[in-house]
Amino acid sequence: MRKKALLALEDGRVFQGTAFGHDGTTTGEVCFNTSMTGYQEILTDPSYRGQIVTMTYPQIGNYGITAEDSESAQPHVRGFVVGELCDVPSSWRSTQSLSDYLAEHKVLGIDDIDTRALTKHLRSAGAMRSCLTTELSEEEAVKAAQASDSMLGADFVKEVTTDKTYHWDGESRPWTIPSVSQSIEGNYLPLSEAKYKIVAYDFGIKRNILRRLRQEGFDVTVVPATTSASDVLAMSPDGVFLSNGPGDPASLDYVHKEVRELIGRTPLFGICLGHQLLTHACGGKTYKLKFGHRGGNQPVQDLRTGKVEITAQNHGFATDGENLPPDTEVTHINLNDQTVEGTRSTKDPVFSVQHHPEAAPGPNDSKEFFVDFAKMIEGSR
Repeated sequence: MRKKALLALEDGRVFQGTAFGHDGTTTGEVCFNTSMTGYQEILTDPSYRGQIVTMTYPQIGNYGITAEDSESAQPHVRGFVVGELCDVPSSWRSTQSLSDYLAEHKVLGIDDIDTRALTKHLRSAGAMRSCLTTELSEEEAVKAAQASDSMLGADFVKEVTTDKTYHWDGESRPWTIPSVSQSIEGNYLPLSEAKYKIVAYDFGIKRNILRRLRQEGFDVTVVPATTSASDVLAMSPDGVFLSNGPGDPASLDYVHKEVRELIGRTPLFGICLGHQLLTHACGGKTYKLKFGHRGGNQPVQDLRTGKVEITAQNHGFATDGENLPPDTEVTHINLNDQTVEGTRSTKDPVFSVQHHPEAAPGPNDSKEFFVDFAKMIEGSR
């Protein structure tokens, strides 16, 4: 028999359900993700550090857990909320059930709650602090949520960044289902030659970003978030990549300073938090969204061409397009709410996107940004 559990929000709303994974009590900002698949990638995305994630798709766990699909070495969510848990996964790649995986990593899960009602409440009231527990009463859990830390001003980057510099040599070959005419090793296609030497700042980098960079011909050295610009430039890179990551970008002033020193001295490409950090480095500002963009169905328009792409996103903060300097242009917007989704410098080889062109999970409409980075490097040589 599984224990009873409850999710309490700071505004007093409480949802009753059933526990799975680990038992106990946890707090964090509760948010929702609209992806239909990819729960393992979401769980292991370091950008979710400090958050309790709700999946809007009704049944989760159907295909179990596969080690090679993880975006980092462990889950980073504080808790996991689903409508219905599938206890018996069905996939030839599965090695573990979702519940067993969360239990192994001591992550609390809850199901049998109305995730539609929760999502509608968060859309109306906004993402907020919450408490997920198998131990506390409703009143105690609401108080625990109210006493927990806010995402505003939070620096979770120091918790998720690498503690030492390393060279990325993980499996990066594109995975495929071979046809009768193909002769390949296992389910992998060969990699192209590595032409460009780059340094990637790890603010909570996803493995699929590293895979996509390698697939597009980048030889990647990953450095901690606290690495100085002078140390990066001493490596003589062809370019520098700024990764995704968790928390409030405005609180990372120690990163703003180093990124500012890199602008104009090497080509720069930022994704998600990396995009927001470039915003601050060039003198702009960011602000907290009401409930964020999280899922694989966000429409983004390229203002230069009019092209619309369906994108994967995971962020609770956004660039303020009204406070960008004259030499930074907005190149992409979100068609749902007109927020900034991409910027580019008009004088230096610098560009960034708020969404995730590497997907995992999500569509691959925006994968060409990695090609654009290679072209930028080639053009600046």
